[in-house]
Amino acid sequence: MMKDCLQFLIEPAKKLKVRLKGSRRRVTQQEKEPLVESQLFIMELARELNRLCQRSNILAHIWTCEDVWPPHVCRDFIVDWAAVLERRVQYEKRAWREQLLCMLESGGEYDMGPHKRVIMDWTREIRSRTQPPLWPGEPTMLMLDDLELQWKRGRLPTLLPAVELLMLALLNADAPVKVRGGVSESRGWGRVSVWNWICEAADEVTLDPDSANPNLLLSGDEKRVRCGLERRLVCPCPQRFDGWWCAVGREGYASGRHYWEVEVGERDWRVGVAKASAVRQGFRPLNTETGYLTLRLERGSDLKALTVPPTLLPKDLVPRKVGVYLDYEEGQLSFYDVEKRSHLFTYNESFCEELFPLFGTVEVVRDLVVRPAGVREPCLCPGPCLWA
Repeated sequence: MMKDCLQFLIEPAKKLKVRLKGSRRRVTQQEKEPLVESQLFIMELARELNRLCQRSNILAHIWTCEDVWPPHVCRDFIVDWAAVLERRVQYEKRAWREQLLCMLESGGEYDMGPHKRVIMDWTREIRSRTQPPLWPGEPTMLMLDDLELQWKRGRLPTLLPAVELLMLALLNADAPVKVRGGVSESRGWGRVSVWNWICEAADEVTLDPDSANPNLLLSGDEKRVRCGLERRLVCPCPQRFDGWWCAVGREGYASGRHYWEVEVGERDWRVGVAKASAVRQGFRPLNTETGYLTLRLERGSDLKALTVPPTLLPKDLVPRKVGVYLDYEEGQLSFYDVEKRSHLFTYNESFCEELFPLFGTVEVVRDLVVRPAGVREPCLCPGPCLWA
């Protein structure tokens, strides 16, 4: 009897749930505005890029309308990339944009046919020359996976960075190839090398002895540090760490792009930057709330970015050599695995004070080493890739 009563209540509830779900779906479909021409072009371009690059399924979110870019974003993208592909200089691109905005103010979608043709002619030309589809490289695929994850979490408004990354990979593959006696002809934009561009910002970083914790031992060239067995007798000063086993670089940065590499230990280390105002005394947490933007390894396997709360990173990402890239004006601090040339983590923040490279270790056998600026690690990717 009780079972029949419950069934009497459950069945109407199920039907009501189905009706509500159908109603929500109809409302959602009614709220969707029809796509304009520039948005439809981005969907078509995503399909074309998917045909040209292996494992670029991230773009399926675009042509299935999960990721719909605002019309003005689509228009800006088309104009800028048409300018790039036609080898137009930066001031010409700005002039194009001003002209486009003037046309749009008069009402309606501006006829972007010429710009669209430039982009699609370029993709068709690559497809006619490359069989099978191009392999963009493992580092590129890792970055695409990260972009897709950030988009799904709502941290990226659109997948525009993923589309631009794949277009850079295609431009790189379509670049001139060096041959004996010169460079072969190609209509490509030139070798777009993200990794080389990052490494061009390499600085010669040395450790500041006056900042080093008394438990740390620095080498004579101020490039190596390890934890000593006895505490040194040093003069106390505000810039010295007296709690955590850390030291900072001699030079701080308040502008520009900078890059340095560190050979880290196997058990416990931290690298990143410290703000000029960050307190260095005591054992308060060295995280974003206290003025530190760092990456840390604990117990040989727990890799984390010291945000608040900490951001745990996959165990298979633990690097042996860490690249730290700072773009002060863009408010970006990124960490890379130097050997794999793969992205680990990025802090985004508006910087307004001097930043000092930070290094920390508790290992007594192996040195933490700040690598010379001119040293480059060979690429491990099979075949040509975006980073080479």
